[in-house]
Amino acid sequence: MATGVTAGTSLRNGDPRRVLAWALYDFGNSSFTTLVVTFVYATWFTKRMAADEAAGTALWSWGITVSALLVALLGPLLGARADRRASRVAWFRGLTLGTIALTVVLAAIAPPRWLPALVVFVAANTCYELAGAFYNAFLPSVAPPERMGRASGMAWGLGYAGGLLCLVGGLWLVNAGLVPRDGDLHVRATNLLVAAWFLVFSLPALLLLREPAPADPEAETGFARAAAAFRRLRRFPQVLRFLVARLVYNDGLVAIFSFGGIYAAGTFGFSLNEIILFGIVLNVAAGAGAFLLGHVDDRLGAKPTILLTLAGLAVATCWAVLARGRAGIWGAGILIGLLVGPNQASSRSLMSRLVPATLSAEFFGLYALSGKLTSFLGPFLLGRLTGWTGSQRVGVASLVLFFAGGALLLLGVDEAAGARAARAAEAALERPVPAGEP
Repeated sequence: MATGVTAGTSLRNGDPRRVLAWALYDFGNSSFTTLVVTFVYATWFTKRMAADEAAGTALWSWGITVSALLVALLGPLLGARADRRASRVAWFRGLTLGTIALTVVLAAIAPPRWLPALVVFVAANTCYELAGAFYNAFLPSVAPPERMGRASGMAWGLGYAGGLLCLVGGLWLVNAGLVPRDGDLHVRATNLLVAAWFLVFSLPALLLLREPAPADPEAETGFARAAAAFRRLRRFPQVLRFLVARLVYNDGLVAIFSFGGIYAAGTFGFSLNEIILFGIVLNVAAGAGAFLLGHVDDRLGAKPTILLTLAGLAVATCWAVLARGRAGIWGAGILIGLLVGPNQASSRSLMSRLVPATLSAEFFGLYALSGKLTSFLGPFLLGRLTGWTGSQRVGVASLVLFFAGGALLLLGVDEAAGARAARAAEAALERPVPAGEP
């Protein structure tokens, strides 16, 4: 795999095979989020790895929190190191394979050994999120600017489809009776399915993606480089404004992912099977939305698409809060599913348009940071309001604040000006500003 290519070699390649290889990575890696983080393993861990479900939930929340903090710390540092040495492909491969290997290890840890299981999960989830940051940074090198929205939307759509299909396979594996139930091996074996799925469908990206920009051997390293990355944002004010806006509205999305099933079960009495069906339908809706609105992104721009999804998410949240029957929560849930995929896809494509390719890994490290830095706030506020009032409806209603606040901040982002600044920086092959300079 060639490294250190010139800036113009593959930045706007547009090769359909490379676009497909890149997008298939989403199809593969979504298995980890769907089965391990959200549905099967997470639910099993909270029930079987601790003295009671409440203790298990607390332990799992610590695992999510610690991995989020590690990603926030390591993302900019590893991104800067990769930009300096043109080693994005190497980090991408290593972190991906690390996630897969750790997922296999997770399958081998039986109850009640919660501590080693939690440690392995934290390591796997951290590798997964960091690999995702490098993956996002490849978008400018696989699709030209006018097709980034469709490429990103296709990848998100494939991601939801992959998660859905792997979830169906996991549920079949749990119930088919092919794996012994001693030590809940039939549940833990779903991690082996995740590892195999992730490996197979990530191989095209691991083999075909190339370095998107040349090395910058004179750049700072370590914490000095990370600090310089924040200072460099002053040269790209639209990137800074977008990252702050995303930091706010992403907190609402994190809370939806964390509490959607809990709200359906607690307020509307959904059974476990109904929760699983609810998740399957939402994944289908999210995949469809990501595919359909990718074209809206390319036609109208990423910023208007994000604003449209945030308005829709606020409406859907109000619908869920005011719903009095199951039909209402189903309708609100499907609308949320349709909008979540396009929101995430357009956020990624907007970031790709705003950053110069020579700094893509570093800035996508900051992008990962903006998604993790305050990601606890949405779930925290929802949980505290629910506890204080005794009503999940009040807690869920608080999420409107995050969507509305993020939209207001996003209005201050000039997408066209940001794209011009990024392309000008690429054309001039600008060097990083030395530490201490404005």
